[in-house]
Amino acid sequence: MSHGHDHGRSHAANQARVSRTFWLITGFMILEGVGGWWARSLTLVADAGHMLTDAGALALAWFAVRAMQRPSDAERSYGYDRFSVLAALINGLSLMAIAVWIAIEAVHRILEPEAVKAVPMLVIAVAGLIVNSSAFFMLHGGEKDNLNVQAALLHVIGDILASLAAVIAAVVILLAPNLTIADPILSVVAGTLIARTAFALVRRSWHVLMEATPEGVSVTDIATALEGLDGVADVHHVHVWSLMPGKPLITLHARALSGYAHDAVLADIKAALAGRFHITHSTVQLEGACADEDHRAHPGGQDGGHHGHVHGHQSKQAV
Repeated sequence: MSHGHDHGRSHAANQARVSRTFWLITGFMILEGVGGWWARSLTLVADAGHMLTDAGALALAWFAVRAMQRPSDAERSYGYDRFSVLAALINGLSLMAIAVWIAIEAVHRILEPEAVKAVPMLVIAVAGLIVNSSAFFMLHGGEKDNLNVQAALLHVIGDILASLAAVIAAVVILLAPNLTIADPILSVVAGTLIARTAFALVRRSWHVLMEATPEGVSVTDIATALEGLDGVADVHHVHVWSLMPGKPLITLHARALSGYAHDAVLADIKAALAGRFHITHSTVQLEGACADEDHRAHPGGQDGGHHGHVHGHQSKQAV
């Protein structure tokens, strides 16, 4: 089976996972909202509001996965893969907003505690824990490098933490009705965990969108390895970035030594990039002398940037 077919099947599987999770979360969100209102539990109503945000995030995730299946065109030659990174960034920011809202709501509950019906609260919270755990296992089989799926997974983890906090708070209130402060305290703990995972997601998404060097990739190591190949005098203007996690791209200039066939040097460079660094999408410009600014003015033969410009796929043939 071709890589393209595998990739399409993976996208379809991710879309199905996100869709099923969306409907599960949305259905229970309605039940929890009604139940929270009946039990006069602000914790459950707040969690339902949390799940409403998560349902929106899952809808965005579903749209992103669907968009990624669209083929590239003249206006978007790389296709729609990066839309998933943008969706992940939005999801991460919404998670951070949820964490801030939880902290504000916790302060409000500490200052103005309210009595709740602990038994209905416990029943609904346990049901929420079961539903959210089921949603977690639905998404857990998604692509590990797909930021969009991982963002949806983090939202569900946030729901699990909120449900767990509600269960513990309900038990504490059942055992000691005067300890209603347990509810906001546990909400802060859950919010802190959500904020931590959200920050990591935002940082990773922003890293990709800024076209920064992919994690675990060293521009210096690539240049050094390529300069060790037969026929390569030096390598410069190296730019490495990611279309999305797991899809690195590179452009570079290489100066070939006199007497070496440029086609052979180009083939060796591309083979080294694919074999040693797992970069299969490369744009290499072979030259006798650099046509751009003097690369020797920059340390290590680099121009200090990542992806200031993109060169066409070209090589100069030996004459």
